[in-house]
Amino acid sequence: FIEEAFGPYAGFLAGNMYVFGSMASDAALANALADTLQYFLPALRVDFNRIIFMFLLFGGLTWLNISSVKNGVRFIFFTSIVKFIPLILLVFLAIPHVEANNLVWTVEPTAGNIGPAALLLFFAFLGLETSLCNGGEIKNPARNVPLGLLGGLAIVLLLYVSLQLVTQGTLGNDLTNHKDAPLAALANIVMGKTGMLFIVIVTAVSILGSLSGEILCIPRILFAAARNNMMPKLFARVHPKFATPHISIAVYAAVGFIMAVSGGFKQLAIFASASLLLIYLGVALAAILLQKKQSKEIKTKGFRMPGGPVIPLLGAAAVIWLLSNSSKPEVIGLSIFIGLFSVVYFFMLRGRKVEKQGWKKKAEG
Repeated sequence: FIEEAFGPYAGFLAGNMYVFGSMASDAALANALADTLQYFLPALRVDFNRIIFMFLLFGGLTWLNISSVKNGVRFIFFTSIVKFIPLILLVFLAIPHVEANNLVWTVEPTAGNIGPAALLLFFAFLGLETSLCNGGEIKNPARNVPLGLLGGLAIVLLLYVSLQLVTQGTLGNDLTNHKDAPLAALANIVMGKTGMLFIVIVTAVSILGSLSGEILCIPRILFAAARNNMMPKLFARVHPKFATPHISIAVYAAVGFIMAVSGGFKQLAIFASASLLLIYLGVALAAILLQKKQSKEIKTKGFRMPGGPVIPLLGAAAVIWLLSNSSKPEVIGLSIFIGLFSVVYFFMLRGRKVEKQGWKKKAEG
């Protein structure tokens, strides 16, 4: 989409930023899983044990997705069902325990605090666009994909807000003592120890499902890029027995593992948010440009955004505001990332020119 609007260089950067942003997102989720499980497994507080856990986690999901696409899809479908029903049930069971006094702000948030918190919170909404990977298999995708994304976002937003209200309303000031697993603390009050264990398991399964979905889908971007000569041909290899892009999956998971053991949840989540927000900014600007093109050349009967460029402009403004809250190290990290891949793109472009010249000389000879 970005490449169509701004050219191959922008598309190359966007593709790589999306892949590495997703790796950081997976690493953050892995840390969130470890933080949740250490409620019952205190051994995960030890760095060495945590590294072993991360290795087994990424290694197991890598094998699951290399050995069979069907197994990966079945696991995602299973976790999708498992995670929603218990969370909705928890909301309804917690409502009688909510105290109105706990929902009153004792300290008003300042403008300086809202921005960084919003940047971190945005991490919770990442990943909805992953469904576009299967857009070619969806009936009438031009209409159904946007409507599905908007509907899914509305449902997730409603669930998040409901969980926040009942958790804050029940735990009150004690919420700060349960930063690693607030839902587990809520379940302990509402349903006792058994309920707390149940919610911890559900949370773990939910995170596993998200991780498995990313490891199933995102490496195929590397695979497609390699087939289009935008990545080393190594990534385009297919397993002779399982017919899956095993090299792409293994490399993707390996980098995710390294990120997971190198940073904590907050740092990784903010890096992932900032990386993918840059993609969203590019998509919003591309939508404005391609809307004009579409109205002149395509004129399809698919999904039409109301208000013309108004929504993409508002989206771009919101993204710029969120990115403006990035810290100096985060800005430097993203700048280095963009610089490195710009150099890679330059050398790849130069290599292609040399290769073309070589073939031309052979043809003339």
